[in-house]
Amino acid sequence: MFAEWEKVEPPLCDFILDTIRDFNFDRMTPVQASCIPLLLQNKDVAAEAVTGSGKTLAFLVPMLQRMFKRPEKWKKLEIGGLIISPTRELAVQTSVVLTKFLEHMADPFIQALIIGGTNVNDEIEKLTREGANIIVCTPGRLDDILERGSTLLHKALKALEMLVLDEADRLLELGFEKSLNTILAYLPKQRRTGLFSATQTRQLELLVRSGLRNPVIVSVKQSDCDSAISTPKELTNLYKICKPSEKLIYTIKFLKHHGPNEKYIVFFLTCACVEYFSSLLVELLPNFTFFPLHGKMKKKRQKILNKFREVDCGVLLCTDVMERGIDIPDVNWVVQFDPPTSAAAFVHRCGRTARIGHIGSALTLLMPNEDAYVDFIQRNQKVSLQEYEDVDCSEEIDKVGKVAKKLQLKDRAFFDKANQAFVSYIRAYKNHECNFILRDKDLDLSGLAKAFGLLKLPKMPELRNVSVEYEAVDMDFNSIEYKDKQKEASRLSKLQIYKETGIWPGKVIRNKSSVPWSVTKQNKEERKKRRKEKLLKKQQKIEEGKTKKKRKRKSMTDEQWKELEENIAFLKKAKKSQDVDIDDLDLSDT
Repeated sequence: MFAEWEKVEPPLCDFILDTIRDFNFDRMTPVQASCIPLLLQNKDVAAEAVTGSGKTLAFLVPMLQRMFKRPEKWKKLEIGGLIISPTRELAVQTSVVLTKFLEHMADPFIQALIIGGTNVNDEIEKLTREGANIIVCTPGRLDDILERGSTLLHKALKALEMLVLDEADRLLELGFEKSLNTILAYLPKQRRTGLFSATQTRQLELLVRSGLRNPVIVSVKQSDCDSAISTPKELTNLYKICKPSEKLIYTIKFLKHHGPNEKYIVFFLTCACVEYFSSLLVELLPNFTFFPLHGKMKKKRQKILNKFREVDCGVLLCTDVMERGIDIPDVNWVVQFDPPTSAAAFVHRCGRTARIGHIGSALTLLMPNEDAYVDFIQRNQKVSLQEYEDVDCSEEIDKVGKVAKKLQLKDRAFFDKANQAFVSYIRAYKNHECNFILRDKDLDLSGLAKAFGLLKLPKMPELRNVSVEYEAVDMDFNSIEYKDKQKEASRLSKLQIYKETGIWPGKVIRNKSSVPWSVTKQNKEERKKRRKEKLLKKQQKIEEGKTKKKRKRKSMTDEQWKELEENIAFLKKAKKSQDVDIDDLDLSDT
């Protein structure tokens, strides 16, 4: 037991071994066995390993070992370790694991978690007051603090032993390249650096070249039938093709089939979809516990994530904010209600289950126009998908639609959620990274509208000049009221103004003379017609010889030129003497 950890050279500190025993990690994973010795031997490492392979310990153990073995004692504000994560959730998770190690130290290092959510000046003051030896952070907030000229932090970073970029490819995908370059400029060159990710990208290769000195590339993959795969072998990847109008009912039947006593993560394409479908599923599946989570929740996100971690069963409904590195114990199923916006995100979504040797399954729901996605993922991400066995979907689709419409009629807030979810879905799908096979032109808009249970199709530019056969509910939609009395009073007040002026209060109008799109188009056609008529008349006048000839400038004769020269010479002479009468000049023909 724990023999592999005890054989690491140089030998690991007692507090590290004690923590590993508490975690009950009796054996090292391949990525840990490869990276820990290299980082302890003063090597920079760029590691690629399947999600859930234990990368967190692969960089925490050598970081703590290097810091502990330094002869000089660490000052209160002297940074030895810096860990940069792409999301708040991943940073908090890393901080929790780090805390477990620090609890076993007699004189623990000071840890600082910098992820925003508070006033930046307050965070600088707290950092200065409490100090820090290890910082776990997101790049945006650390960049902000460094750029504000905190000279104490600038000096504290000069002693840095080790920098870690966790989920490095995601850091670049989220547009943190500029922040990373700013941070790197403040760090000493004589340091160890580790880049850890589940996938390698071209951008990541460039970062490796610029941020690492003579790096060792570590690629840890599992083999299955002599072909490298990018997901753990304990993970079963499945797919199911169903009509867009059946996707939600299929998800409901799937959850009912496996029961409320398991743990699920369901991924949606947008924040608005999470908001809408979570409200709808609570009504349709009262026996299940749902946890909606998306990027716009800000402070609520960590509380919801902690609750889901603690429960034995439940359904986490989320966006790709939860795709990377988040370790949630005992997740039985990952359901991808929609394909992710990037191919790399597919692997990371699936990796929320089957972590550290546990068995798990992932199901991806695809529409008929998305069938090519199965082969694409096989070739692009080396993930083999098997078709999932049928789940009885005899329940009528209309039942879900009726419940959705009933909720919208009861509360206008739900009506707004349905429309926002539909609009956000269409726009996100249009900007899909794999739009060469997932084309928005192939979408069954009518089927999607049924799946969302819309009372009517919303007005949006993407639906202009598009024929969609969808029967809207015959009613006055202004009659739908908000349950919130204050919100409803405000709406009625604005509605009255709209009826009087034709303009909804607070609506931003780009053109002061705002007119309907159809009228604008008609006016444009009329202007174009007038220009053509004017051009035609001009051509006819030219042909008939009725156009006025341009007046030619009268040319001067040689005699006139000679006279002009004489006058100029006379004026020059007059200017010198200043006694010549201007009347003596003959300028009549000049």
